[in-house]
Amino acid sequence: MKFLVTGGAGFIGSNYLHYVVNKYESDYFVCLDALTYAGNYNNIKELEGKKNYKFVHGDITDRNFINNLFEQEKFDVVVNFAAESHVDNSIKNPEIFLTTNIIGTEVLMDACLKYGIKRYHQVSTDEVYGDLPLDRPDLLFTENTPIHTSSPYSTSKASADLLVMAYHRTYGLPVTISRCSNNYGPYQFPEKLIPVVISKALKNEKVPVYGTGENVRDWIHVHDHNIGVDLIVREGKVGEVYNLGGHSERNNLTIVKTILKQLGKSEDLIEFVADRKGHDLRYAIDSTKVEKELGWTRTYTFEEGIKETIDWYVNNQDWIENILSGEYKNAYKD
Repeated sequence: MKFLVTGGAGFIGSNYLHYVVNKYESDYFVCLDALTYAGNYNNIKELEGKKNYKFVHGDITDRNFINNLFEQEKFDVVVNFAAESHVDNSIKNPEIFLTTNIIGTEVLMDACLKYGIKRYHQVSTDEVYGDLPLDRPDLLFTENTPIHTSSPYSTSKASADLLVMAYHRTYGLPVTISRCSNNYGPYQFPEKLIPVVISKALKNEKVPVYGTGENVRDWIHVHDHNIGVDLIVREGKVGEVYNLGGHSERNNLTIVKTILKQLGKSEDLIEFVADRKGHDLRYAIDSTKVEKELGWTRTYTFEEGIKETIDWYVNNQDWIENILSGEYKNAYKD
């Protein structure tokens, strides 16, 4: 089969490509990425030269470009990781999130219909469900939890999900959706909590923590997330949504302290800052459906995964510095 993987130079998409390109030598994978600020060609540079892989530079919102690409490549499957995903940025500038996350999805699905794609998979987020109270640990997001968004980012992702299901119902497009909890692991752009804490702590700079650090997230290693995406794409039932969670709830302050402890840094580096607008309190996912129907399991405990992740960033400080300096933008030349 021939796969189009959009957003493949980003954090989750690049990890997915490393996994599937090496696992499925008989399949062919085309990575499409616009290489906007969070797309880093260095994340996928190691895949250059693989016989079942190639990179294409382009934007999912460019309809003519997308149609020409589908015409040339004759894809069987589309896996859409492409998205603007940073909540703070969406609060400052919602328009780019609406354009990429909604219109980009529509452009891709129109091409899927035109060229007879066998499966379109939308990679979504648990943030479409809103949040849960801190004092009700028994409550979890299921696939039937009503959508209740908080930020322009989560609203754009929820809108895309609704559009995907509308294309399935109206046009019969064979779709699946996965909604994951907070990812961590290698190649995560240093604007998100874990790489920010690591990069700042290594320099003995103050580590910012929103509010009092009590907001809870369910953490999943990016590799386990991508095992789930791969299973859903290949074996999931058309028209279904599947939740992928880590069963590893931690509040932000605990995450920060865990990282500082492993790095041998003082908790005096912690600096509490003004809370994010509309900051969701707690996310927690029930993954029972994908576990029972597709046999998905997690391979990492949080303790194992976070230790390995911290070690990766410590051993790849040049990767972080390349981003902070802006040099990473020169990694790919058309």
